[in-house]
Amino acid sequence: MTPLKLYLIRAVYDWAVDSGFTPQVLVDATTAGVKVPPAYVQEGRIVLNIHPRAVGHFEFAAEAIRFSARFGGQSLPVEAPYPAVLAIYARENNQGITFPEMLAGEQKESGPEDKPPDGKPPARGPALRIVK
Repeated sequence: MTPLKLYLIRAVYDWAVDSGFTPQVLVDATTAGVKVPPAYVQEGRIVLNIHPRAVGHFEFAAEAIRFSARFGGQSLPVEAPYPAVLAIYARENNQGITFPEMLAGEQKESGPEDKPPDGKPPARGPALRIVK
């Protein structure tokens, strides 16, 4: 199953590029699977410019954003799993979307198959009906 977060990130990315803005992602560098140069991480986070002119081999993979970017003149591979992406926004106007930070060990996205904690089905709300 492809996470909803991927679609939201991709939508903001497309909007920013189409509008002539620079898409950037804020990544929690302490999340498992994040591959970024540690020298550029500040307080456990890193902001990455993901504009097509700034990166190479860019890919929205099923589980992570992957690309290569230049850091200090050296091209390095970068990988940011979707749970690590805290925000995506346009550098020029800061418009975009932020995501809630995950608690330690939490990486699951809820889906229709999830049941409430008490095991009971959700209560039925009001229903619409046709009245003639």
